[in-house]
Amino acid sequence: MQYTQLGERGPRVSRIAFGNWSAGGDWGSVDRAAAIAATREALDLGITLFDTAHAYGFGAAEGVLGEALQSEIRSARESIVIATKGGLRNDDGLTVRDSSPAGLRRDLEASLRALGTDYVDIYQVHWPDPATRIETTAETLDGFVREGLVRAVGVSNYDAREMTAFQEVRPIDTLQPPYHLFRREIEATVLPFAREHGIGVLVYGPMAHGLLSGRMTEQTTFAPDDWRSKSDLFVGDAFRRNLAVVRDLADFAATRGATVAQLAIAWTLANPAVDVAIVGARNPEQIRQTAPAAEIALSPADMAQIESILRAEVAVGGPAPEAMPRS
Repeated sequence: MQYTQLGERGPRVSRIAFGNWSAGGDWGSVDRAAAIAATREALDLGITLFDTAHAYGFGAAEGVLGEALQSEIRSARESIVIATKGGLRNDDGLTVRDSSPAGLRRDLEASLRALGTDYVDIYQVHWPDPATRIETTAETLDGFVREGLVRAVGVSNYDAREMTAFQEVRPIDTLQPPYHLFRREIEATVLPFAREHGIGVLVYGPMAHGLLSGRMTEQTTFAPDDWRSKSDLFVGDAFRRNLAVVRDLADFAATRGATVAQLAIAWTLANPAVDVAIVGARNPEQIRQTAPAAEIALSPADMAQIESILRAEVAVGGPAPEAMPRS
């Protein structure tokens, strides 16, 4: 495992982070024992950064993570870095953005209870909330740091303009944006802003929510309670064209002794503005397969070959919280 400083102000962490969104139920039924075993396997592989969110099952995923890391939280708290997110609430099955002081306080207190910890290493605003002034959100998170409940402050899914407003009140320590081979819009302004301001970047979705796993085909379907069953990322001509690109990427990855998933993760980490890639896993074998991506160094020739293959891709977006299924 490789390790890095997360920006200028964040902690030192593994370059692969373990993400447990799937433990919240948005990806279908949850095998709790397998999810806990996957978390323990991540520890054994040298992963020290664990990313979750209150909105992942509204406490469910955090509860799984807290149970899995219970011994470390109780007796070796400094050995792990826990990142969670707040600012979304569940209104009768509809996920609503709420980064108000009261909303963030509610979410943080719930997260601390679910995780079984006295503080969160990195607390992130899950999505910008148009109903709350960004400066107010920044003031609230800065207050959490002064209370000792949070060590570092981050934002997720913010653009450069929104980060500028936030930083008028408090420096941003970390940023969590979406980034993968088929979704690269943050390269234009978001990543340059983060690099200029010393903000640590941990990207989510490096495998395009499974599209770059190498396991999907044109016949792939999803359970009704898996958010991907309602997403246009996985249907139609764009899906078929991108699967063809994935096959070409897999062939190239094989020449490097890697899987296409490992190649996709390594590609995100090759960007000098990216510190960490968040990788999800439902069972130990999945994280064993992806964690080696941290050790893959892509040469300029490798990157050029990947760019050549990507000329046939169709750029895709990603899920917004309001579109998630009922938790």
